Amino acid sequence: MSRNAKKEGAEDSAPPKKKKGKLFLMLGIVVLLGGGGGAGLYASGVLIPTNAGHDANRPQLVPRADASSSTVAEAMERARQGQIDPRVFQATYHTLADNFTSNLRGGQAFVQIGIGVSTYYDERVIENLDKHEMAIRSAILMVLSEQDPIAIATSEGKEALRQQLKNAVNRVLTNKEGFGGIDEVHFTSFVTQ
Repeated sequence: MSRNAKKEGAEDSAPPKKKKGKLFLMLGIVVLLGGGGGAGLYASGVLIPTNAGHDANRPQLVPRADASSSTVAEAMERARQGQIDPRVFQATYHTLADNFTSNLRGGQAFVQIGIGVSTYYDERVIENLDKHEMAIRSAILMVLSEQDPIAIATSEGKEALRQQLKNAVNRVLTNKEGFGGIDEVHFTSFVTQ
């Protein structure tokens, strides 16, 4: 074999080794950068849900845009114990379609009311409210038919009725969806006769 042939053979085999080495080096850099970026995203909470440890199918509290993350974390802990802070969480309001008209207990008087609700949870609560409107309307009418006309003429009686209506709506939602989520019931109109 001639000297030139060895040189040509050596030159032919050298470049593929350099190309493979560069390829592995570049692949290694990409893996390191990708892994580091992924680890950074995971550590910052981007790759994990903000409500880790909670059922993803259950409605979640909606923090106000101006609430700091440390305030939200503290308020979330209190909310788990049933104390929702309206200064930290965003309320959503929804008016139920059509007024409710019912005879009151004893049958001599009637009430006609308009109702709205509020929740600090995400849109799934309102979606559930709309989905089960017929059952909720029935529960509200049942509560109204049990009211004493003299009692609901007072502000204390109206407040007690608001609580009974909230409980009735949440009971329907809990039975149908496993979660209530209505924080307040509001009267948009109230007429008795």
